[in-house]
Amino acid sequence: MQKYLPVLLLALLLVAGWQQQWWKDTHAPLPGRSKPVVTRAPGTTEAVGVLNRRSRLEYTKHAICRMECREVTKTEVQEILTDGSVNMEKSNPEDQPCPTYALEGYSNEGQHLRVVFAPCDENNAKVITCIDLDKDWTCDDCK
Repeated sequence: MQKYLPVLLLALLLVAGWQQQWWKDTHAPLPGRSKPVVTRAPGTTEAVGVLNRRSRLEYTKHAICRMECREVTKTEVQEILTDGSVNMEKSNPEDQPCPTYALEGYSNEGQHLRVVFAPCDENNAKVITCIDLDKDWTCDDCK
């Protein structure tokens, strides 16, 4: 029996690796599509809000002012939407008239950003504001 133990362990490792790859393949977003952000009401399975990471973006005047002041481009905002992580402490999926989601991450330009999005429908989201988490900018002109 002891001479078969290494073979059994190797077989178990192979099966575990195959299972893990199968799980990733069946639960991963389709190529070219990012997984949407879905929040649920506490203790339920009912979706409260959804942010499609491929939404068409509309920019509020405030967001444009903050982006200009903080030297953030629309490309960087799109990167955060696509790849950023949701900060639920700064998000409010029950906001009215649209839920708000604060996504954070690093842009390809190296800025550590928080961008707040408000998806009012399935395919469109408003960019509410943009914050540089590492540098304190003075944006007196933005209200």
